[in-house]
Amino acid sequence: MIKIGEYNELKVARKSDFGLFLDAETRNTSDDVLLPIKDVKDKEVNIGDTLKVFIYRDSKDRLIATLREPYAKVSDIAYLKVISNTKIGAFLDIGLERDLFVPIKEQNYILEPNKFYLFYVYVDKTGRLAATTNISNYLEPADDNMLNKDVTGIVYGFQTNGSAMVAVENKFDGVILKNEYYNRLYPGEKLTLRVKKLFEDGRLSLTPRKSPKNERLELEDKICEYLKAHGGSMPYNDKSSPEDIKRTFHESKNYFKNALGGLMKKGLIIQDEKGTKLK
Repeated sequence: MIKIGEYNELKVARKSDFGLFLDAETRNTSDDVLLPIKDVKDKEVNIGDTLKVFIYRDSKDRLIATLREPYAKVSDIAYLKVISNTKIGAFLDIGLERDLFVPIKEQNYILEPNKFYLFYVYVDKTGRLAATTNISNYLEPADDNMLNKDVTGIVYGFQTNGSAMVAVENKFDGVILKNEYYNRLYPGEKLTLRVKKLFEDGRLSLTPRKSPKNERLELEDKICEYLKAHGGSMPYNDKSSPEDIKRTFHESKNYFKNALGGLMKKGLIIQDEKGTKLK
């Protein structure tokens, strides 16, 4: 049985001027699958040879075989580029002559051309390859071997409370809580993250922050650079509002206070009611 959107091992049944016909193993030779001549023009292939081919439908809905390796197959979660977005849906570059279709109803957010997003690849009711941004049901729970690891994650949506939903390594489900990030995030954005904890359901709690010590040292450098760029002083100190700190340094007030404390211990700054100055 031919499996659409997957690799199949099929025998060459006959040759023609425009390609090879591969045996679909049915009683009807009209079911045989065409492997276009451009795929085999530089290869020596004989009748009876078995070829490993990827099967999909062309623009006329005919089954077509290819020796090319697509960027994704059925049941894969893949990071794919949007070619165009139309009134009926979006089209993705999957590495084949025919682009991969994403119906409007399968788009949880606006897909912008020339940008990459995560998609789950499936075969629709008509037997065509299609994709969806609804990937959460296809992500796996992780285990505690992931704790404290640095991982790559891709944003695939947001919860109603603003927490970012993230796929780790295109495989595991994770979340960045709203209080863990201060820059705006976007679907499709690729991030370097640290695993903080594992929830009971197997989801990973993620943060873009480094370890507390490294985060503090990095923020200390950022504060010093800010002071140097503003004549050696700034109107912010450990009494400043969380909103001011978030807007200026994209950090929580707690991290900011710890960094100020570290700089004071090193004798690099002084604070007063007006703000902070370099010594």
